Amino acid sequence: MEQLTLTTPALLFSAISLIMLAYTNRFLAYAAIIRNLHDKYKQEKDSILIAQIKNIKQRLYLTRSMQIFGISSLLLCVLTMFLIYVQLHNIAIWVFGFALLLLIISLSLLIIEIQISVKALEHHISDIENN
Repeated sequence: MEQLTLTTPALLFSAISLIMLAYTNRFLAYAAIIRNLHDKYKQEKDSILIAQIKNIKQRLYLTRSMQIFGISSLLLCVLTMFLIYVQLHNIAIWVFGFALLLLIISLSLLIIEIQISVKALEHHISDIENN
């Protein structure tokens, strides 16, 4: 097996940073939607709004989990670099492997969240098509 160097975990920094930016943008969009739904719900207590609120709540919690796993992956990449620096290569390999696993989980949650988002949009499309 080839030796793990400082550049290997450092390569993930830009990728994870871009992913975290996308996750943060999703989170901010959900916050705006929730505020809008809250105002609408105060005006009229519609059952469709309740379903939308439940859907967005589920997506919000998924996004939070995606962020937690992504940030944890980044932290473990930094720890890997430190372990390489202090010459603890065997531990660094395991920590880096765990960082990759956390990134895989984060991206898998993104796939689930996208599927839920598409289902929510399909409800809006079917409502338009039925009218």
